[in-house]
Amino acid sequence: MTGGIGSGKSTLLALARDRGFTTIDADDISHELSVPGGPLFRVIVDAFGAGVIRDGVLDRKFLASLVFGNSDNLVRLNGLTHPIIGQEMKRRLDAAVTSAFVAIPLLRPTHRTELNCDEVWAVIVDPATALRRLVETRGMDSEDAARRMGSQVSNEARSALADVTLVNDGTEEELKERFDALVAERGL
Repeated sequence: MTGGIGSGKSTLLALARDRGFTTIDADDISHELSVPGGPLFRVIVDAFGAGVIRDGVLDRKFLASLVFGNSDNLVRLNGLTHPIIGQEMKRRLDAAVTSAFVAIPLLRPTHRTELNCDEVWAVIVDPATALRRLVETRGMDSEDAARRMGSQVSNEARSALADVTLVNDGTEEELKERFDALVAERGL
């Protein structure tokens, strides 16, 4: 499962979890591995300096200000962190005892084979709707939200990698209905 910020990936992942599927979220793994002593903490501090630490933990807001809008820093961060996150995702997938839904915001074509994905689902949303959601539901500053959205691939690029594209410009109830229909259609 892939989608940009504000698209509804987390909602879909929660639906899958509620329906008894194993769920694995690349963003959650990133947070787990970035705590002090975690394998990503030192890598990030070494790459971006002690200024990314506040009160002993990563200052995610400051780190975001360094990477979103600066493609060199974003590429550097992703290059350092994605292999470690990918190894943990693979470990969790190998341990799964049910069908699994994996949320990967920055899906690469190689993920399909690396993680042995049966299908790729892309959840997309109109950029104006995503921006509104980020401001209204996450309390993000509109400039920060727009900068983050601008650093991601387009809906068209996501859809090109996907077997299924879910357009999530409607209500959460409509998204639930489409998700349940897809799960039933595929016999999951």
